[in-house]
Amino acid sequence: MGFLNKLGIGVGGQAPRASARPLAHGRNGGHGPVGAVAAGVHREPELQETTRVSNGLKEFLWNLEGLGRGTLLDLGPAWQTTLSFFIERGFRVTSDDVLRSWAAFLAKEAAVSKEGWSAEQYAERTPEVQARKFLTENLEYAPSSFDALLLWDVLDYLEPTLARQMVAHLTEMLRPGGVVLALFHSKKPEGFQRYRVMDTNRLQVLGTKSIVPAQKPFQNREIQQLFGRFRTMKSFVGRDQLRETLFIK
Repeated sequence: MGFLNKLGIGVGGQAPRASARPLAHGRNGGHGPVGAVAAGVHREPELQETTRVSNGLKEFLWNLEGLGRGTLLDLGPAWQTTLSFFIERGFRVTSDDVLRSWAAFLAKEAAVSKEGWSAEQYAERTPEVQARKFLTENLEYAPSSFDALLLWDVLDYLEPTLARQMVAHLTEMLRPGGVVLALFHSKKPEGFQRYRVMDTNRLQVLGTKSIVPAQKPFQNREIQQLFGRFRTMKSFVGRDQLRETLFIK
């Protein structure tokens, strides 16, 4: 995974907890730690920016109050505004753009398939096998590494089998009491969006070129099944047909 797809940000020299994968180092070709300055501002081409009030973000932050110096995984691009927002609140932040990683994985698989598959190889290319292969190559974090997770609307763009396996994988990465903020479209989105944090209850929504196509939207029962190991679920439905859902492990 490239430097821009995975970037860990250290805060104030605090050492990571013993159970966590070191978060102060990104994958930068083995040239040492990556600091906040090296993150830069992530800009995608032709961004169309709008702002929305986020009750989900407000609730997410409320559940993190009193945590102290926690660890957070952001499964979107490494936006400087989002990084700074949480770093200023004492968090150690890792950004891992999983949708871009998934697009790269699919492109790699397509390139290999053009070279020709044997009957046995083709038979093994089931959604379950593909999902396991992707997760063994990505999201390589130890169990209980994070206190919080910004999932955004990632699951709406993943093949359903991968979405189920990824949620199970992410659940193991969260500590007991860990908090997840996820977004779900009530219908198939017309455009591709990214998100970044503006303040305690506002998100900037950034429309840009699609990386991977959207899948069939999840229904309430399917979402409950995906996060069945979480003890609390709270949703906020916006007028833009976007549901913000909070989960507590």
